[in-house]
Amino acid sequence: MASQSIVPFIFLLLVAWCSARPLYPLPSRRNDRNKRPLQTFRPFNIAHRGSNGEIPEESAAAYMKAIEEGADFIETDILATKDGSLICFHDVNLDDTTDIVHHKEFANRKRTYEVQAVNITGYFTVDFTLEELKSLRLKQRYPFRDQQYNGMFSIITFEEFISIALDAPRVVGIYPEIKNPVFINQRVKWSGGKKYEDKFVETLKKYGYKGSYMSKEWLKQPAFIQSFAPTSLIYISNLTNLPKLFLIDDVNIPTQDTNQSYWEITSDNYLDFIKEYVVGIGPWKDNMVPVSGNYIETPSDFVARAHVQNLQVHPYTFRNENEFLHFNFSEDPYNEYDYWINKVGVDGLFTDFTGSLHQFQEWTSPFLSREEDAHKLLDKIALLISKFKHA
Repeated sequence: MASQSIVPFIFLLLVAWCSARPLYPLPSRRNDRNKRPLQTFRPFNIAHRGSNGEIPEESAAAYMKAIEEGADFIETDILATKDGSLICFHDVNLDDTTDIVHHKEFANRKRTYEVQAVNITGYFTVDFTLEELKSLRLKQRYPFRDQQYNGMFSIITFEEFISIALDAPRVVGIYPEIKNPVFINQRVKWSGGKKYEDKFVETLKKYGYKGSYMSKEWLKQPAFIQSFAPTSLIYISNLTNLPKLFLIDDVNIPTQDTNQSYWEITSDNYLDFIKEYVVGIGPWKDNMVPVSGNYIETPSDFVARAHVQNLQVHPYTFRNENEFLHFNFSEDPYNEYDYWINKVGVDGLFTDFTGSLHQFQEWTSPFLSREEDAHKLLDKIALLISKFKHA
């Protein structure tokens, strides 16, 4: 019981820390060779926008909570500001997850832009400087989630996000998305003719992220780069050998840069083409396993076809609330995890509830290389040798 009471206290300290401490990489921590390595024997636990089922998405606190809860990777969406800074934020507009409407000084910034062939009206990140965006505060996207942290945290930069991962007490990977690159490149300009994708990769290189999937360099600082835009992934393949993942949207949404249909980009021919640039695919899970009347039906063959091409599959997004759980799972997220991991056979899961997925995996496929387990194993071996000697 004492350990349970200490957890909330530790988290409150983290909240205070992320509000007061400037975020920056600590070289002494980054070079810590004694950090527990990334687990690679079970599907990756990918903290979707941090532990955003509990804390406002893309906040420093959400990412630190996800690390505390056992995330293998912390995932983020990268957008740009008016003055070219890269920030962690999901929507191109600020309306749904910040307090922008309460900032009367920005009332004249409302705009209407076309984003992926849809006109959207609101307050857009590209019309604000980083300093202005830092004055805003984040809030929960969904009203049925915990609202107590609304207004406590500010938008963080890509570099601050990286610092959180590098500052972790164990090896934690990052999973940044090149978000809305067509829109960003239209609205934000950098010196020297550089593109959004150039600045994205430059930031990763600045903090030492490099190496192909499962290489020694990659395992030291793991990272996946993700995007819905295939041309961005192809472009950066000439800039970095970090592993990349091609995200796939709903069946009625074409690719934002090439205007290709869902059916084209999930065909065997296209998988054969894109595998030259990516190590995996990130599809919306309800497209892989069709749903009717909130019941899942027979899974498609997509995972099998991707695996034939040696592509990993990391579906999104797993959420605990009944609003998102199909009836087959009896309102139990562990039943859903079991289905996708052990029946569908995916290689990673984007989840809003990192702790739930971690607990499920620890119960069903525990991480056995922890120091205490190693000591127990050595003790057993010593005991067996002793018995053998005296036999």
